[in-house]
Amino acid sequence: MDRTKILIVDDEPSLRQVIKAYLEKNEYLVYEADSGKGALQMFENLKPVLIILDLMLPDISGEEVCQTIRRTSEVPILMLTAKSSEDDLVHGLLIGADDYLVKPFSPRELMARVMSLLRRTKSSGGADRGNMMSFNRSYLTINPEGHEVKIGGTAVSLTPIEFKLLETLAKHPKRVFGRSELVNLIQGDDFEGMDRTIDVHIKNIRQKIGDDPKTPTFIATVYGIGYKFQVDSDE
Repeated sequence: MDRTKILIVDDEPSLRQVIKAYLEKNEYLVYEADSGKGALQMFENLKPVLIILDLMLPDISGEEVCQTIRRTSEVPILMLTAKSSEDDLVHGLLIGADDYLVKPFSPRELMARVMSLLRRTKSSGGADRGNMMSFNRSYLTINPEGHEVKIGGTAVSLTPIEFKLLETLAKHPKRVFGRSELVNLIQGDDFEGMDRTIDVHIKNIRQKIGDDPKTPTFIATVYGIGYKFQVDSDE
């Protein structure tokens, strides 16, 4: 059976070695890149199932690497950053990262995040996730089995977390989900981040499906609480 390929992108050899040791202990197949350009080349050649990406790289930034990969791929990206402000972390999510860790971090926390991301990726593409959902006269369609979303017949690329968040809301029209509840459902109980990460993912989804936050068709904000999907299924 093929081992799971993970790409580590960081210019600190000692940190890469620590991460690599923990990943290999859990039987992942690990590849390393010490630059942004090297990371993009290895990504194209290897097709890893997860990328651990540092923001501070010697040539092109991790942000640019993330944005480049996001143009063609939904591969989960776990960002490593020395920047701990909320605005910096939110910006990382806005450009396409699925999760983040602030340096310094414990290897155990890193492994928990990696396994959580891989579980979500696997579950979002599983064959037992239910049938096609369509809304607004099939203008929006969600195919859980194929991990596919279409707007007006055009495919929309969502990250695994974005897809799971949209699917969760769409499966329960009119139900209000609190931010903390969505964090637990989407990120997992081992996630210790901010409720605001949900706001960022919702913003990304709205942009991708063309849902105006001021007059939303699909995802409505319930102020002080969270979000709800406000359109019933076509069926």
